[in-house]
Amino acid sequence: MSYPEWPADLPKPERDSYQLQPQDARRKRGFENGPPGYRRRFSAVARMVSLSCILSDHQRTLFDNFYHDDCTEGSVLFWMPDPTRDGWPLLDESGMPLTDELGTPLLIAARWLCSWGDQPPIETIQGIEFRKQFQVVVMP
Repeated sequence: MSYPEWPADLPKPERDSYQLQPQDARRKRGFENGPPGYRRRFSAVARMVSLSCILSDHQRTLFDNFYHDDCTEGSVLFWMPDPTRDGWPLLDESGMPLTDELGTPLLIAARWLCSWGDQPPIETIQGIEFRKQFQVVVMP
């Protein structure tokens, strides 16, 4: 089964809005007295990520079509470029960018398999542009 791909024409999410929280993989053991205890509930831990994008009217339409049609109102998994790594230069041990034989920097290609968060995307108007705020669950 193939999953839909995040539209390439959409901008990268804003860095200011990025928030990541790992799923809690612990199960609390109940004690009547004393400090709480925890044990592991499961080993595959997803990550919940909050993001937002500033979109033009055309990009807003692309986003809406992707969510409503390609992802069936947010019920289908999808591939998304990792906003923390995708497109960044690959560095050597000293922090210098690695290049090919023509001197072009080598870039990292990283993507996430995601599901949409519990809430549908929120849209606000920002001048003549639109801000879409949304959550994704990055699969382990």
